[in-house]
Amino acid sequence: MLRAEVVPVVRSRVEGRALPSQRGRPDDDPAETSTAGDPVPVSGAVPVGGPPPASPASTGRASTGPAHPRADDVGGGTDLTRHYLREIGRIPLLTATEEVRLARAIEAGVLAEERLTASTAPSPDDEYLREVARLGRQAKASLVEANLRLVVSIARRYTRRGLPLLDLIQEGNVGLIRAVERFDHARGFKFSTYATWWIRQAISRALAEQSRTIRLPVHVVDELNRVLRVLRAIAQSEARDPTVQELAAAASLPVDRVVELLTYAEEPVSLQSPVGESADNTFGDFVEDTDALSPEELVAQLMLRDQVEQVLDGLSERERAVVRLRYGLHDGRTRTLEEVGREFGVTRERVRQIEHRTLTKLRRNEWASELRDYLG
Repeated sequence: MLRAEVVPVVRSRVEGRALPSQRGRPDDDPAETSTAGDPVPVSGAVPVGGPPPASPASTGRASTGPAHPRADDVGGGTDLTRHYLREIGRIPLLTATEEVRLARAIEAGVLAEERLTASTAPSPDDEYLREVARLGRQAKASLVEANLRLVVSIARRYTRRGLPLLDLIQEGNVGLIRAVERFDHARGFKFSTYATWWIRQAISRALAEQSRTIRLPVHVVDELNRVLRVLRAIAQSEARDPTVQELAAAASLPVDRVVELLTYAEEPVSLQSPVGESADNTFGDFVEDTDALSPEELVAQLMLRDQVEQVLDGLSERERAVVRLRYGLHDGRTRTLEEVGREFGVTRERVRQIEHRTLTKLRRNEWASELRDYLG
């Protein structure tokens, strides 16, 4: 069964018809080798830039982008960017027939790897299987390399969402590799159509997990993206900002949920962020402290404290200490009868008696009416 599936692949090697886009191999067709003569790295490279996919050319090749993308197409101008774009521009595009041929070689290679792994004893077919497995790995690299520009074109649509373009492309390459591993040529779909979903999925997951200071669950990010897509669509078509009710109806979500999701779209700002031209001013200097007392409340509190001190001056030292501890007049923290008792080495009942006697004195004081709300 295995031999019947991989014979066409091996026969093509024997007859000198190398697999398409096998670049940098000594026994490959020279016409399929890049100008530089070196293979473009797939997993180790940092991919940068490239325009969206173009329509298939009249030659019948399945295009994944212009043959020679430019660095300024993606806003990059570094030497690394230009070098990478030149390299991926030299990779030949694949026809639909070549895509199927590579997919078959990959499938045969996987079967050969499985047969070799499952083998418990040497077999006359081992050398043959190793060659088929090698050709499968070679075909996988070729299919990935030929679609690097597809990753770039998709990654460009996700810029300005919290991750640099280089990171987006790198994550997209992970999705491309996964698509190559899962592609089923027998279903009749073009590889680029199938790979686009995996590339988008990989980039979306990376944005959900890495782009935000406060990470949101993936399902929340999906809902948020749905709302933002609807928002952009309505804003572009009607030249106005949609209402929350319109967003909820178009996104098939409750209004309360849309309001909540829109708050998640806001990025947090550091309180130490500089504000204005002066480096001395930070954003935190202009944020209101809702827990702080207003000037009127602060003055009233100071006046009340002075009145309390005047009243307490008429008590004994122990009585003053008990009242201060029980009502937190010293540090704002109230103590229980047990805690006060431990402070003075007496029982809680004795503390209660002292407190009762002290409060009775305070109620008879001329300031009692003003302090009643404070002391309870």
